[in-house]
Amino acid sequence: MQNPVYFDNAATTWPKPQCVRAALQRAVREYGGNPGRGGHPLAVRAGKVLFHARETAAAFFSAEPEHVVFTQNCTHALNLAIRGVLQRGDHVILSSLEHNAAARPVAAMAAEGLISYNIARVSADDAETADAFRRMIRPQTRAIICTLVSNVTGQILPIRALGALCRAHNLILIADGAQACGVLPVSLREDGIRLLCTAGHKGLYGVMGTGMLISDGTVPLRPLMQGGTGSLSASLQMPDFLPDALEAGTANVPGIAALDAGMQWVTAKGIDSIHAYESRLCSRLTDGLRQIPGAAVYRTAGARYAPVVSFTLSGESPDETAARLAAAGFCLRGGLQCAPLAHETLGTAQGTVRFSPSVMNTEQEVSALLRAL
Repeated sequence: MQNPVYFDNAATTWPKPQCVRAALQRAVREYGGNPGRGGHPLAVRAGKVLFHARETAAAFFSAEPEHVVFTQNCTHALNLAIRGVLQRGDHVILSSLEHNAAARPVAAMAAEGLISYNIARVSADDAETADAFRRMIRPQTRAIICTLVSNVTGQILPIRALGALCRAHNLILIADGAQACGVLPVSLREDGIRLLCTAGHKGLYGVMGTGMLISDGTVPLRPLMQGGTGSLSASLQMPDFLPDALEAGTANVPGIAALDAGMQWVTAKGIDSIHAYESRLCSRLTDGLRQIPGAAVYRTAGARYAPVVSFTLSGESPDETAARLAAAGFCLRGGLQCAPLAHETLGTAQGTVRFSPSVMNTEQEVSALLRAL
């Protein structure tokens, strides 16, 4: 398939901005040392790259540079946060729209007999959603784990209301920002998030193999891995300070350099501008889908949405629709999108077809997709 039209940016953004590609190449070419492992010029140069990326991320999310932990992806960050915070006997609350990246670690800990959990149903009304969480709080509740944006429908969850709820009950808000970061403003300080987990390769336009766990600095975290950090090397114990405590092993310097460039590119372009443009593309698609007999669009009046659209066509399964579109040169995601809780909430047992544009797409491409549908 030549020159495919890519509408699967909720999985990973593509193409990447030229500055991101250049940063990746420059890092391989010029930053050859291992950061924190020696005082020679190449190691020092690589260390400066990492610290600059921490500064960029801290400014982006209202955090401190030392509280930015680089991870392999958002799933890695969520596992660090969930496994690093929860203790035996704790109770947590998930939203009914969670991705398996959050739901599976929680379910695994529950299956091990370590914790218990409940699932709060998300509705179109933000106050009703917040109240569903509030009703599930127990004396043993330690945390609320919540996606900022559903990866299936794009529904935006009332994170500030949940942050206020957590503050009132002394709970930890662990947020999955994979679908929000780079598309919506996200601030640890203003949103009440204590642990933000996000991907580097989605709305931040970095490359695959990158993610971040960003802390407000108030939550002790147990490391999942032990190993070299370049600091406190005389001790067999992991450092107890961030980011070293959670960054065992050699960092992905080229990927982090590319992520830094991606965050700067998003900042320069403007999150509001990105959101407005991608939302226009979604509106063009939904308007066209409503003219197709048998098409169902999974958006509810009164809810707020990021630029993601899920739909189905009568007469064929979502996988069949996605395969037909792929043969016609369009890349969309069909099926359950790794989020069975969300599909149980929607009542879409076979899943949906997901359309997720980026600022690299055009209105003409959306019109061509509608003709193919």
